[in-house]
Amino acid sequence: MRPTITMRMKTSDEALAQAASDGDSEAFGLLARRHYDRLFRLSWRLTGHKADAEDLTHDILAALPAKLRGFRSDARFTTWLYRVTLNAATDRARKAQRRRTAREGWGQDYTRRAAEAAEAAQAQDWLTTAMRALPPELRETVALTLGEDLTQAQAAEVMGLSEGTIAWRMSEVKRHLREMATEEAR
Repeated sequence: MRPTITMRMKTSDEALAQAASDGDSEAFGLLARRHYDRLFRLSWRLTGHKADAEDLTHDILAALPAKLRGFRSDARFTTWLYRVTLNAATDRARKAQRRRTAREGWGQDYTRRAAEAAEAAQAQDWLTTAMRALPPELRETVALTLGEDLTQAQAAEVMGLSEGTIAWRMSEVKRHLREMATEEAR
């Protein structure tokens, strides 16, 4: 027969912890009631926020039945419970830091990618404008060699020109682009 609640109130924490680890829910409930305020105060001191302290305290109490199986009566129950609380607070802080780091990393990555995309768009706009400024025969040559990735020999064949003419046109394209860039830099 189980001891009455009044008798259990006088039972040591260590004995209650042993009974709770053996599955005695009444013993666990008594331990939780005895130490809730202590857990909450320490959690609040460790987290600095009431809501975080409440969450941490509830997390500890939810995990406590499983953790009690590892409790050995070498130390006082309260000493062991403080260690459990410190470990839980440390784990919680690490997880929060990892989330912050990941969030910041994503933010930085997004910012970097947005800047790269803006830079690429600006370069593409410049190139489109530059292509429009070229005479039609140079634009056609660039469209085939750079746009379609044809060799100069293949572009010459498509256009019915000599490979030398295509090479000359490409050098003219480069000259035009340099002049445009120099003009814009002024």
